[in-house]
Amino acid sequence: MKTKSYLKKHWRRKKNSPILMLFLLLSTCLLAIENTHAQQSVTGQITSGTDGVPLPGVNIMVQGSNIGVVSDFDGNYQLDGVASDATLEFSYIGFKSQTISLNGRSTLNVVMEEDLAQLDEVVVIGYGTQKRSDITGSVASVPKDRLENLPVTNVTQALQGTTAGLNITTESSIPGSVAGIQVRGLNSITAGNSAFIVVDGTPFYGSLNDINSRDIESIEILKDASATAIYGNRGSNGVILITTKRGKTGKPTINYSVYSGLEDFSHVLEPMGPEDYIEKYAHYVEQRGLEQTDVLPNTAEIENYNAGRTTNWFDEVTQTGLITEHNVSLSGGSENAKYFISGGYLDQKGVIKGYEYNRVNFRTNLDLDVTNWLSTGVNAYFANNNYDGGRANFLFGTAMSPYSVPRDENGEYIIYPMSPEQLFENPLLGLTEDRLDHIKNLSGTAYATLKPGIEGLEYKISASYYYNPRYNATYSGRAANDNNGTAYKYNAETKRWVVENLLTYTKDFGKHHFDVTLLYSAEEQNYQNTAVTGVGFFSDALSYNQIESADNISAESEKWRQSWLSQMGRINYSFDSRYLLTLTARRDAASVFGGNTDKYGVFPSMAIGWNIANESFMENASKVNQLKLRFSYGTNGNPGVEVYGTQSTLGTVLYPFGGSPQVGTYIDGMGNPNLQWESTTTANLGIDFGFFNNRLSGTVEVYDSKTDDLILERNIPNITGSGDILDNVGKLGNKGLDITLNSVNVNTGDFRWETRLNFSTYKNEILNLYGTGEDDIANRWFIGESLGVVYDYQKLGIWQEDEIAAEAHLNHDPTARPGDIKFADINGDGQIDSENDRVILGNTLPDWNGGLTNTFMYKDFTFSFFLQTVQGVLRNNPDIYYTDEVGRRNIPADVGYWTAENQSNEWPSLVAYQNNKGYEHPKDASYLRIKDVRLSYNIPNELLEKYNIQSMMLYVAGRNLYTFTDWIGWDPESDQVSRGGDGWENNYPLTRTISLGLNISL
Repeated sequence: MKTKSYLKKHWRRKKNSPILMLFLLLSTCLLAIENTHAQQSVTGQITSGTDGVPLPGVNIMVQGSNIGVVSDFDGNYQLDGVASDATLEFSYIGFKSQTISLNGRSTLNVVMEEDLAQLDEVVVIGYGTQKRSDITGSVASVPKDRLENLPVTNVTQALQGTTAGLNITTESSIPGSVAGIQVRGLNSITAGNSAFIVVDGTPFYGSLNDINSRDIESIEILKDASATAIYGNRGSNGVILITTKRGKTGKPTINYSVYSGLEDFSHVLEPMGPEDYIEKYAHYVEQRGLEQTDVLPNTAEIENYNAGRTTNWFDEVTQTGLITEHNVSLSGGSENAKYFISGGYLDQKGVIKGYEYNRVNFRTNLDLDVTNWLSTGVNAYFANNNYDGGRANFLFGTAMSPYSVPRDENGEYIIYPMSPEQLFENPLLGLTEDRLDHIKNLSGTAYATLKPGIEGLEYKISASYYYNPRYNATYSGRAANDNNGTAYKYNAETKRWVVENLLTYTKDFGKHHFDVTLLYSAEEQNYQNTAVTGVGFFSDALSYNQIESADNISAESEKWRQSWLSQMGRINYSFDSRYLLTLTARRDAASVFGGNTDKYGVFPSMAIGWNIANESFMENASKVNQLKLRFSYGTNGNPGVEVYGTQSTLGTVLYPFGGSPQVGTYIDGMGNPNLQWESTTTANLGIDFGFFNNRLSGTVEVYDSKTDDLILERNIPNITGSGDILDNVGKLGNKGLDITLNSVNVNTGDFRWETRLNFSTYKNEILNLYGTGEDDIANRWFIGESLGVVYDYQKLGIWQEDEIAAEAHLNHDPTARPGDIKFADINGDGQIDSENDRVILGNTLPDWNGGLTNTFMYKDFTFSFFLQTVQGVLRNNPDIYYTDEVGRRNIPADVGYWTAENQSNEWPSLVAYQNNKGYEHPKDASYLRIKDVRLSYNIPNELLEKYNIQSMMLYVAGRNLYTFTDWIGWDPESDQVSRGGDGWENNYPLTRTISLGLNISL
């Protein structure tokens, strides 16, 4: 060493120098430090203490540093640049973690022992938590990676396709829209089928837009009666438990995330171009048997044709969408006070002009340990959803003739671009409307937990308050083809309070474990709204701000109140973590029921479980880590009736009397005070398993549920003053299968590959209707069939000219013409009629659905893709045929039609609507979708340390990238384009999003 040679050379000459003595002392210390921290390499092998099998994928970290590796396929590892006195930490799922000091060793072999307790992760259940190994009901956890790094505006979009038995029903893709959540099918016909939402243990009644997915710690789904019975009348359709993030002891942590993405249509159903449009009109005239007098039917179209003017209306009404979201949170706390505070802002500009959505949300979670016997806290959040702005009419945008223009020579919108045709207005007129639409949600929950000094006994009281106001105002004036001017204002508010008293007691007696939960709760909801409409304004200047100046004013209002009272008891018992029992009973009272029946409903359930893997005879089954058999049986309820639905109500009307209008009353609805609860009884059998150190794990469940006392409207004599009345006159059943599989396919060194698969199928069946055993054809309800059937004529093909000439149609469909649809004559009477020749063709409910996620991790990179599929769906397709509009509107280029020159056997003629008998063109809507693809990169810690940054991740994500389907239309899942005509609510196709994001923690 240089220091040693220097000392040797100058020692004799300057041995009495004080500077030399100090230098010698410092050098000695440095040498000691250098020798203490000598760098070295460490190698070794890691094996299982159970069977001696090498363990791949074990994490080895140098304590107090960011240095670490993962053992390879043979359990071997090598760490370079490690201090000789370093301490290594070894961790692996399902095994006890170990901390070992090197003490100068360069070889360190480690034997790891199984840790069954680590497998027993704590899972949130209703009104508490429980070890997963002790759960007897059907409880599924949503993968946490679905809650972050996705360009979604609400939780439902992140949940879709992730969990067996969970169905997200997408009604619209409009920015800010919320999908419905169904668990294990439909349990009612007229009552609600949506799952019950609980956030941080408290019932949630706001919009799911109000819950920022970045604030969520975990989501559990309760599916069977044992798991959901604790929520009684709310749990018949499943329960979604959402737990938000909370503060932890330690220094404050700031997390900031941002992403921005571009949106476009996931699939475009292009309208016909100018040449094809002209040819279509010629065929239309020919098939009508008319003489074509001009190239196009309308004056404005002819003028534009002669002038060579065309418009791509699709481009006129659409744009590139943009979505951006910012989120920031601050969390931390001391031993006695913990906090989590977050705020977020989302802004979305839709792919159709005028469709915009932005949201501002704040959340605060505060937990305080006041004394050793008292803790308290507050959960509060605020959200403001803004849907302002006039909107283009997408339906009209796809229907307009390409030989029409949107503006006149002065730049003003032309009201009827296809004049004198007035069936279609200019699709851009909606952009001139004034429109405000705000929905707010302000809520908070305060709680206090007391421990009275008895070990295991706790009492918790919580009080929640929700305030949900909505404000909507619109004005359409002269620019929007409303020459009178129409203003509308709507105000509504919902107030709800919930008070819950919870008493829990936990006790262990040797191998016996008891967990008792008792609940008493009260709840009330108050709702009111007021709507005012004014028509006839001398000017558009005041918009909706002075409705009293209108020539005609009308108003309406509504107010109601409903309340609930509940008691619940639950006992969880386990013996030696092998034999499990859960007993639950809940008693609910709902104010909606009448005076002749008990407002209370009692909903009991029981469940048993057997942890086979914990039995002594399984000790040598080293490959089996988890094996549990469980069975549950129980009943949940559903009120199934609206507020005041059991009471007879009166309506008011103006009658002329004595030369002036007088207010009169009439029976608006006949009440039934004898109505009872709809009740759903479910049996569930499941098996949970984990093999090969849980590298392969999953769940298989079968269930059978029946809903009795369905509330339906049955006919009664009109002499009563009403033609129908609500009654308990129906029965519905569901049988299904849920499968979930998780696997670690590869875990060697720096590379890891994981797969998640879920599959679900169920059969819905109407067991009884009205007590008469007769079908309800008008509603398409058939005993022995499921809800959602497609009931229509059976299409055999298209009538061709030679068939008509040979009179082959006379004994089948005498009115048929070439190009008409050929329907099956079911009863063989030579006539096609709706009473005898319609059959059940399929169902809008899928035969099965599933999801597949593959995640690949290599060092600091992670790549994942998620596939979603729905199979066996039949839906009516309005986009492949436009009845009598085809002669005067554009149609999709992908949709063909029959002509004498091209006698298709698939597409009818342009005039076949005259004899289509109301046929709705059902088509297979099955699909496989590349739902989500993500690539992320975690910036190495050594690059972040000098900036005091804990972590930083960059990612790129794609959503709804491609759909494999035979469906001809905008989207097989929610094809809403041709429904409705206002251009606001239903005409918005599915979008594809590509986003770039950043997450950073300080």
